[in-house]
Amino acid sequence: MPLATVFSRAKLGVQAPLVTVEVHLSSGLPAFNIVGLPEATVREARDRVRSALINSRFEFPVSRITVNLAPADLPKEGGRFDLPIAIGILVASGQLPLNSIDGYEFLGELGLGGELRPVDAALPAAVACAAEDKVLVVPAGNQGLAAIIDASDLREAPSLLAVVAHMAGQTALPFGSELTPDGEVMAAAYPDLADVRGQESAKRALEIAAAGGHSLLMSGPPGTGKTLLANRLPGILPPLNAEEQRDIAIVQSVAGKPLQLRRPFRAPHHTASAVALVGGGSQPKPGEISLAHHGILFLDEVVEYPRKVLEVLREPLESGEVTISRASQQLTFPARFQLIAAMNPCPCGFDGDPTRECRCTPDQIQRYRQRLSGPLLDRIDLRLTVPRLPPGILQSSTPGESSATVRERVCRARCKQLARGPRCNAQLEAAEVSDHCHLGVNEKNFMIQAEQKLDLSARAHHRIIKVARTIADLADSDRIALVHLQEAIAYRGDF
Repeated sequence: MPLATVFSRAKLGVQAPLVTVEVHLSSGLPAFNIVGLPEATVREARDRVRSALINSRFEFPVSRITVNLAPADLPKEGGRFDLPIAIGILVASGQLPLNSIDGYEFLGELGLGGELRPVDAALPAAVACAAEDKVLVVPAGNQGLAAIIDASDLREAPSLLAVVAHMAGQTALPFGSELTPDGEVMAAAYPDLADVRGQESAKRALEIAAAGGHSLLMSGPPGTGKTLLANRLPGILPPLNAEEQRDIAIVQSVAGKPLQLRRPFRAPHHTASAVALVGGGSQPKPGEISLAHHGILFLDEVVEYPRKVLEVLREPLESGEVTISRASQQLTFPARFQLIAAMNPCPCGFDGDPTRECRCTPDQIQRYRQRLSGPLLDRIDLRLTVPRLPPGILQSSTPGESSATVRERVCRARCKQLARGPRCNAQLEAAEVSDHCHLGVNEKNFMIQAEQKLDLSARAHHRIIKVARTIADLADSDRIALVHLQEAIAYRGDF
């Protein structure tokens, strides 16, 4: 039969739309044409497929070969269509039975010798393929996908010859494999919170941030432990559930990163551009905020970032996603991250330090702090000062609470939140705040006074109540008491 139809998957953000690869052999002068909006790397598949077929001891048809990648209006990129094109040629030329490829989809880049090379964004294709009750054939180099989906929905192949042997019923391909031990499937050994001496109020704020998924800004002189505290936050966060693992793995696959099934901790340098943070490029890829999905985005020395770079965080902090628009397409990447930021109180770093004199003028301090805009600060739930430790604290032989102890309390509080609804407290919508965060008469009067004295916005009002709800959960209280609101307002420091 001179016509063969093979199925594959394209890459479109975190989605993997179905691509039908139609291969037709016709009489005429020998030619090899690929249509269907292919980019340069896809058009170059002609030479890779020809050499791979010949070097794998298959017959390359001496005829006019037309390959159509449908739908025609979907851009096609990368070498991921090499394998389905080669399989289509073998089926169309009668070297492989037509019914042998029923129920299969194919993905992989071919080397000139017929070996299969890994491709990026294989996991979204595997998830979409499994949803259609089909088996995806992927290069052996794309191992670890079975950590997310059922291994029976995957077949790993080292070469084109191995794929054909499987389709012909000769030698079966192995099922999808888990990650190798160095793939970091298990939770990493995070730094222990017990290493931090003193700073009890900061550790308390860190626990609240972990329990409710709240954003946190720490300000203080250099060397007071702000970065030390931030690096220990992953160790007290709840473990990932299966859905979160899948979402994280999909973003990593699309970005071409190694698969690591743990909470992301991204700490970009302050010279990072806005595109590096939100993603983009001619072929848009996820940025730092998407790579921090279900994890932490730590911005050290946050005021050293250009203001226009920081402003791109405003919408993702509210919506949990970022949309990148191009002339031909619009892609949406997930970005439900927890923002942790650290800064000095002034350019020299010693404003308010009892042991060092600040050399900055009031105007310099004001300009320095104004690099953080009001709307961005309004979106940060917890803001506190991390002061210099008194002499002798670092020499104390008594360690504080360990990460494991704090994590138990955080997990209990998070379980209470998830029992009320599908989201943690920081992600509650306005209607959900009314449902889950009831205030008594005294508490309502207290919030009215706080709004008047602190000139709170509606957003700040809701965020204070959500933080108070988290504090109540940590205290195993079913209602928000006055003391919980007072502590929540105490974390709205004057910056």
